[in-house]
Amino acid sequence: MMIEKLTENAISLLKNLIETQSFSTEEHNTAKLIEGWFIENEIPFKRTKNNIWATNKHFDESKPTLLLNSHHDTVHPNSAYTKDPLKAIVEDGKLYGLGSNDAGGCLVSLIATFTNFYAQENLKYNLVIVASAEEENSGPDGLNSMLAIIPHIDVAIVGEPTLMNLAVAEKGLVVFDAVVEGTPSHAAHPNNNNSIYNTIEVLQWFKDFKFDKPSVALGDVKMTVTQISAGSQHNVVPAHVDLVVDVRVNDAYSNQEIATILQEKSPCTKITPRGLRLNSSSISTEHDLVKAGIAMGRETYGSPTLSDQACLTCQSLKLGPGDSTRSHSANEFIYLSEIEEGIKIYVELLNHVIV
Repeated sequence: MMIEKLTENAISLLKNLIETQSFSTEEHNTAKLIEGWFIENEIPFKRTKNNIWATNKHFDESKPTLLLNSHHDTVHPNSAYTKDPLKAIVEDGKLYGLGSNDAGGCLVSLIATFTNFYAQENLKYNLVIVASAEEENSGPDGLNSMLAIIPHIDVAIVGEPTLMNLAVAEKGLVVFDAVVEGTPSHAAHPNNNNSIYNTIEVLQWFKDFKFDKPSVALGDVKMTVTQISAGSQHNVVPAHVDLVVDVRVNDAYSNQEIATILQEKSPCTKITPRGLRLNSSSISTEHDLVKAGIAMGRETYGSPTLSDQACLTCQSLKLGPGDSTRSHSANEFIYLSEIEEGIKIYVELLNHVIV
């Protein structure tokens, strides 16, 4: 099928996806729409819960495998929307609607790209595409659940809005629950161990602490206290203050290393990670995908935002049409020209690497 026709059909699919509610864990109807694409294009596929996946026609186990992935779930619409978030509206070359930019444009562009290469023979890589669920809530039934089901993956392109520049690394995430303790008492009595006052020094420690190892692509680890909770009534000094600490991890550390450092050094009575699975990710700048992208004039950078790359242990590249600054915003949109360009760049990139 000609690229122009694939692009036209991809935009039509995106409009239908926008107009079909697909909040995380509620993607069953958008999964049906994606099934419809594969049926119409006579491509065998499988569905695992709300994840739709397929392999290229001439899959060869002796070859390395390239994963193409993006997600079809969305967040709930921003309260500042003035347009109907579940209506695909085209104005001035922009396609408005919830999930248009994050990550519907990427998803349909990758589906079109996969379709373009599906039947080609003698590719250097196998292709696997996964249109995944539960990315926005890092849910248990998203891409992470597919890795034991799909063929082994050697490298991946994860579709997220990057203005079609090459995000060669992505920060990981660890969220910590921390406790600052003190002596509970009546507010009228002397107390030199007030947990709230003790928190002042703790907060200053978090503000000032620096992790030693920077990253070329991702810079420093970024640690931020984002929530504080304490007390139940005006005349009682609480026994403890609860903090939530958000840590964005560069590729110089594993999440476990970050947890160990904070548990050894932080002044909190307790500091406990909620989970350690959302690690940083990267791809070598010497990988053929990156070298081909650079040769095509695409820029490289490190991404501070989290995606399904965090599920992967193989090398992975984040790349897609759209602009991440529009994600989760009111009146979210993607330019139709960005989708057209995205499909062309994806196809050209793979022509350099897998053909």
